[in-house]
Amino acid sequence: MTAANASHAATLAELQRAKVTAEAANEAKTRYLVAVSHEIRSPLNVIYGYAQLLERDDTLSGAEVGTIIRRSAEHVTNLVEGLLEISRIESGVLTIRSDLIDIRPLFDHIVDMFRMQAAAKGLALTLEIDDRLPAQVKTDEKRLRQILINLVSNAIKYTQSGSVAVKVGYRSQVADIEVRDTGIGIAAGDLERVFEPFERGNSAEAQSQPGIGLGLAITRVLASVLGGDIAVESTPGVGSSFRFRIMLPAPMVASRAPVQGARITGYAGPLRTVLVIDDDPAQRAILQALLAALGFVVHTAANGTDGLLLAERIPADIVLLDIQMPGMNGWEVAARLRATHGAALRIVMVSADVHELHIGGESRGNHNAFVTKPVELDALITLIGTQLDLRWDEAAVPDIPETPAESAPLPAAALPFLDRLRDLAKIGHLRGLENALDMFEQTIPTAAPLIAVLRRQSSDLDLASLQKTLDDAAR
Repeated sequence: MTAANASHAATLAELQRAKVTAEAANEAKTRYLVAVSHEIRSPLNVIYGYAQLLERDDTLSGAEVGTIIRRSAEHVTNLVEGLLEISRIESGVLTIRSDLIDIRPLFDHIVDMFRMQAAAKGLALTLEIDDRLPAQVKTDEKRLRQILINLVSNAIKYTQSGSVAVKVGYRSQVADIEVRDTGIGIAAGDLERVFEPFERGNSAEAQSQPGIGLGLAITRVLASVLGGDIAVESTPGVGSSFRFRIMLPAPMVASRAPVQGARITGYAGPLRTVLVIDDDPAQRAILQALLAALGFVVHTAANGTDGLLLAERIPADIVLLDIQMPGMNGWEVAARLRATHGAALRIVMVSADVHELHIGGESRGNHNAFVTKPVELDALITLIGTQLDLRWDEAAVPDIPETPAESAPLPAAALPFLDRLRDLAKIGHLRGLENALDMFEQTIPTAAPLIAVLRRQSSDLDLASLQKTLDDAAR
């Protein structure tokens, strides 16, 4: 074979490899788009359906329907946030905060969030925290929470029996967080592949699990952006161990942040005034209702010009300022507010697009913080407290008793109920699910622990997990 022929053959081989890689990537993205479409349509159908029912039926409970719609909206928001996260990562626009957080309650909250899901599968879920971990640390709470949720959720998803253990070590301001399970494990050839977008390994059992294959990809990138690293060790059929190491420095001064597990009812000290400048009347109404209930004096303006005039007449302590407004945009308003009122006025920019921070955020002196829409109200309250150095008045929230990890075996009479619930879950018939669960509970009282889990999954619109719980219970 001549040198030219050898070169031609090598080129053809390289093109064939590239073609196979591209086809595999295209197939993975197609699976991903189908999964995303299904995941988004389900909660949107619930929101649309219940909105129509509210228009037709005056007897419906506004609080109950509001809860269902809110949870559906949160589900859509989380999906959209996942997509945006990938976009931000690919474009290099990823904003990292340095929050002062109560770290132990955060770990407790993450583990408690999954206790019922673990109990439904008969799994022991444990948390062990090193005594050296300080009460408060500085990190990006949202990103850390996202990483922990992804790791614990994956461990439970791929574990059919045994346990999931979260162990937190701490030394020299570095946290060593291990999530260990006794699940299906990962083949050696897939240990790197599971961190790729749209991938979850080659095993049939892994491929059959619900999800779109973005969790670990986002987790690895976020771990790197936070200055940490993540590694995995696994043995097929034995289990896996994901270890996440990150620096979590302790603050020099304790924070006055709200206590986890408490409901804020107001704040101590003199009245504080909030100015909301937003062209969306619904957003203004929501923020006014929320903040007025906590004792703030709230004034609103529908555009930048009116907001500036209002700021001249009313000595505000903090401004919640939308960026995208007709006429004068938020960045221009912020610059004029800062020039007129100085650094004492706290300015929080609000936008549905995190890219806006990258576009207009070069002049950091004109604003103190940035939040994204839809606004998470608890996070906003915490941010306002930090900016104004408030001491919150709080009322304790009663603890919800944990579901026992083990329940009595189901009698044979329960099987028809499981089949009926599975059929209803497949078509997304929420009202039918509620009625069937009521009948199940009345007929077979010993199934109460299982029914409690199913009710929560139904109310959270997590129908994929609900079907998996039913499958596990039927074994």
